[in-house]
Amino acid sequence: MYNPRDIIDLISANVRKSRNPFGISNSQINTWWREAPGFTRRPGDALLFTGLMYQSIPYIEATTRYLERLEGSRWAGYLRFARLSRFIPSFVVGRGFSLLTSKAEQKTFNGILFSMCRLLRQSAVDFFYHPEMDFYSGILLYDLGDQDGFIEHAKFVARTLKLHGVEKIITVDPHTTYALKELYPKYTGVSFDVQPYFALLRPREISRSNGRPPVAIHDPCFYGRYLKVSEGPRQLLTELGLKYSDVRNCGEFTSCCGGPAESVSPALNREILAGRVAELKASGGPVVTFCPICLANLLKAGLPVEDLACLLDRSW
Repeated sequence: MYNPRDIIDLISANVRKSRNPFGISNSQINTWWREAPGFTRRPGDALLFTGLMYQSIPYIEATTRYLERLEGSRWAGYLRFARLSRFIPSFVVGRGFSLLTSKAEQKTFNGILFSMCRLLRQSAVDFFYHPEMDFYSGILLYDLGDQDGFIEHAKFVARTLKLHGVEKIITVDPHTTYALKELYPKYTGVSFDVQPYFALLRPREISRSNGRPPVAIHDPCFYGRYLKVSEGPRQLLTELGLKYSDVRNCGEFTSCCGGPAESVSPALNREILAGRVAELKASGGPVVTFCPICLANLLKAGLPVEDLACLLDRSW
């Protein structure tokens, strides 16, 4: 395991430098909207706020591949000097990341955001999107114990959104949803009307499952344990005539996939992941989840898993 302080210092320095954990410009990470079908910046009732989470997965994967190689080696201690990267121009760091990240992963995770937009439009949800108003929430700083760094960043995000008149927010992942719904009011004094995208979807007609096996649901921790909204996706699957199965440890008692531990110890992540994979495999069917971190982690374990948005988009 790495020294947690080194990881926290590096991430904190990057967030202060570029408003995301990687030390590169948000515009390099957030490109999905340029190819989104029917994308528009028209005014709407609620801001679609991705928190840059789905877009960040290729960068997270590139980073953890190198953390895995170094963990336990004599080079691991040198990570404490990585925070000096804040003195390197963002475009230089960004160029390095562009050479390391997978274009296929970018296409996959951007495609999930396309699916969410289609689902919202088909449900007649009045929303808009502005890349300049879409920020990383800072949740990892909070998770790792850098409360001061989290509050500083959260105040910047909340202030910026309020200056643009944003009151209603549609989120797409559990980490950002929890940050904006629970943590921002507590630590910044600023509240928004926050709803996850799936809470707004309204199927118009029931599709047929076509004999497909039930999907095993992996509930993300923030949705299951803390926000207690796990019934929403299940209700959508039922309304669409899609069968699902609840695995051991689900809903409010869901098991963590281990993904958030990757930033401190890839080895610890693998240990936690193995336990959750065993629970999911016991269902005997394909897996569906609704968190980019969980999705990426379960894919690495070789499970047949997809994001809820993609499953709904195909069945709508």
